[in-house]
Amino acid sequence: MEVIAFPMGNSPNRLYSALAPTLSSAPLSQHIPAKLDQEQDLDPADPVELLRECEEVLRTRPARLHRAFVCQNGSGDHRQQPIRVMQWNILAQALGEGMDSFVRCPLEALKWNERKYLILEEILTYQPDILCLQEVDHYFDTFRPVLSRLGYHSSFCPKPWSACLDVANNNGPDGCALFFRHKRFQLLGTTHLQLAAKMLETNQVAIVSTLRCRATGRALCVAVTHLKARSGWERLRSAQGSDLLRNLQNITQEAGRAAAAAPGEGEPGVGMGVPLLVCGDFNAEPSEDVYCRFATSSLGLDSAYKRLSSDGQTEPPYTTWKIRPSGESCHTLDYIWYSHQHLNVDTVLDFPTAEQIGPDRLPSYNYPSDHLSLVCDFSFCDSPE
Repeated sequence: MEVIAFPMGNSPNRLYSALAPTLSSAPLSQHIPAKLDQEQDLDPADPVELLRECEEVLRTRPARLHRAFVCQNGSGDHRQQPIRVMQWNILAQALGEGMDSFVRCPLEALKWNERKYLILEEILTYQPDILCLQEVDHYFDTFRPVLSRLGYHSSFCPKPWSACLDVANNNGPDGCALFFRHKRFQLLGTTHLQLAAKMLETNQVAIVSTLRCRATGRALCVAVTHLKARSGWERLRSAQGSDLLRNLQNITQEAGRAAAAAPGEGEPGVGMGVPLLVCGDFNAEPSEDVYCRFATSSLGLDSAYKRLSSDGQTEPPYTTWKIRPSGESCHTLDYIWYSHQHLNVDTVLDFPTAEQIGPDRLPSYNYPSDHLSLVCDFSFCDSPE
């Protein structure tokens, strides 16, 4: 199959103009302190025009996977505008081309000059209000400038010892990124975490942002994380999850006290912290201890994608599906956890079938990552009396 590449520098189109600005304040291989992670002053962009541009660049590629939203029977306030949340491990470019060995994926399909358009096309298609990404190694030169022009504010936390740095011609370390629409939310605070296990810092990170919904005045904590990969590391993942839960308990309680003390603001909930969303690639099947810790946490979390099952208790059969030299790997590793006492799940984006994904699995010419994106619409439950 012949694929025609469209390098971004060949024409002064709108998306290229959005990608052109880059940071010169520090090398990408260095950790960027949160205080430097501020929005760029860029002209607004039209998401419809950018989506059309992505489609034009990708016109020679096969049609993208069709996915439908499944409506849920919620009891939320339908007068609210739903909050759309997107969770996605987008596959770090350095890892995709240099380390991950997707033996059934043509190397040409992984080239950044087109793969970035596939990623942006998916984000533009679903237009999330909150976007949580893992394996981001093109934050400063791609996602931050483009999404900033679309009205998103964001934060990026790189891994301290990213494997991307071991790949020649890398674009810096990969990490987690959290984006939110500034028109919908006011930022109250952001915390970057280096997750610990038995008091020892590990290579995995998390971002926790406290937001206030401008329409309802209600506070909301959002976290994004990426836990340790590979089998044999179950105990480390469990410890990292416990550390994250401890931090989330403290952050939500503090945010709840601050919200309750603010005059005229929304009620966060009686005796509890603010509602919580936790998005991430946990690298853990539902049978692992870290999953059980989140499911039984005192934070009152439930997994949104269980809503796709007939009994509401079963996770999807896969969120990642790839073929490596060691064989085929089909697992459920990605989750959107939510405070079920304070948030309703209104809709959930269904997954493509095995036939739609195709025999060569992910990534491919028509899908940019080895992980499928998760997208849900949430609404606040009625305020307690």
